[in-house]
Amino acid sequence: MNDAKPENTSGDWLVEATIEDLQDKMAEGEVTSGELVQMYFHRIARFDGKLRSVLELNPDALHIASALDAERKRKGPRGPLHGIPILLKDNIDTGDKMHTSAGSYALAGHLAEEDAFIVSRLRRAGAVLLGKTNMTEWANFMTVNMPSGYSSRGGQTLNPYGPGKFDVGGSSSGAGAAAAANFAAAAVGTETSGSILNPCLKNSLVGIKPTVGLLSRRGIIPIAHSQDTPGPMAKTVKDAAYLLSIMSGTDENDPATGAIPSTLPKDYAGILSDTDLTGIRIGIAGEPYTLRLSKHKLALMDEAKNVLRELGAELVEPIEIPSARNTWTFDIFTYEFKVNLNVYLQQTSPTNRVRSLAEVIRYNEEDPERMLKYGQVLLKLSESTSGTLTEPDYLNKLEEDFRLARNEGIDYAIKKHQLDAIFFGGDRGSVISARAGYPTVIVPAGYIPNGEPFGVSFTGTAFSEEKLLQIAYAFEQATHHRKPPKLILNDEE
Repeated sequence: MNDAKPENTSGDWLVEATIEDLQDKMAEGEVTSGELVQMYFHRIARFDGKLRSVLELNPDALHIASALDAERKRKGPRGPLHGIPILLKDNIDTGDKMHTSAGSYALAGHLAEEDAFIVSRLRRAGAVLLGKTNMTEWANFMTVNMPSGYSSRGGQTLNPYGPGKFDVGGSSSGAGAAAAANFAAAAVGTETSGSILNPCLKNSLVGIKPTVGLLSRRGIIPIAHSQDTPGPMAKTVKDAAYLLSIMSGTDENDPATGAIPSTLPKDYAGILSDTDLTGIRIGIAGEPYTLRLSKHKLALMDEAKNVLRELGAELVEPIEIPSARNTWTFDIFTYEFKVNLNVYLQQTSPTNRVRSLAEVIRYNEEDPERMLKYGQVLLKLSESTSGTLTEPDYLNKLEEDFRLARNEGIDYAIKKHQLDAIFFGGDRGSVISARAGYPTVIVPAGYIPNGEPFGVSFTGTAFSEEKLLQIAYAFEQATHHRKPPKLILNDEE
């Protein structure tokens, strides 16, 4: 067996290539989409043996890329995603030869009959769906002690910045690791509470947790309809903005998208040019959001605040968030998961192994060695609910969470201090923004001395993605903190 060797990236332009870089190469005839697919396949083959971030690859990817290359020659590109390879989290339906399992071996054979709404928009834009990424099983709503990135179908995904050393983040773990390792141009994850922001923090990525309803959830294995949303995970703010622009839109089959204001930008990437933050007011979230952050991470936060000041932003510190010390529970997930999952599973093929939450639990119990390495406490807890969402406890908790996260949380702070955004260290604001259904953008902010990535995030009120992206872009352009991980070649027999 050969010793593992560090990746040699000398001359490898694909590493850290942005969507614009790839489009320029294709426009100049230096590379085709088909060749990009093969190059990403090659990187996955070389480096993903230990990381285990990619669960399966699209057997039609090369054919799709070749067709898009031919179309480019005939008519030109459809837009910024034409021919660009993108990875998807394993809970997002694709009506093709790839499976959708939420990381569960119980659904390993499940083939969706049609694309999720956001997938259909990606295809229409000319993106090449390269494959599916591993994830924390059932989006980390299975049990209480499962490590991020573990699933019965895909095993344990590791963080490319420190395999076995740093947490990979969850539940969009494989999407985070794969995007960070340059296994595709970008990835799409999903979030209920921190599942995009956390892996982006851990893998030095830009992540957008959109306002609930900006992107349709149709065709995505659900947890909680009050908080679920897909979102982009990418190396740069502009790349994430390209994906957001393509995927957002009204879907008559997802009522949440009916609230999208008509005034929102059609092209979020197109607004990203100005790096002057003069006139922007950013509130700094202090305790309890900074508690238990190491001195190194607090120092990176201070550096980030200094950069924002230098860019012209007015920082308001400290700000008042009345609900900041509230203890958030997962009661709402417990009630909504059973309802949402049963509807999803009942619409799958009758030949699938499981078509209800109760059947999932029974299937797991019949093969505990494979399926129950960490138990299924949360699955059972959800199954014990009525499945009708009529429980007074649920209804009261739903009202309380919205009130605390909005009226006594984000909206209160923004109105009281006349803010454009709230600044959090790391992903510390992920819970309150998730409960409110409000957007957050996270961006790399450096690395602590042991090499662990760190980031800062910007949260706003409903449908304030445009402002958050402008702030994040200005910060990114002034710092360029992100560095690619030093990957280790797979061992060769």
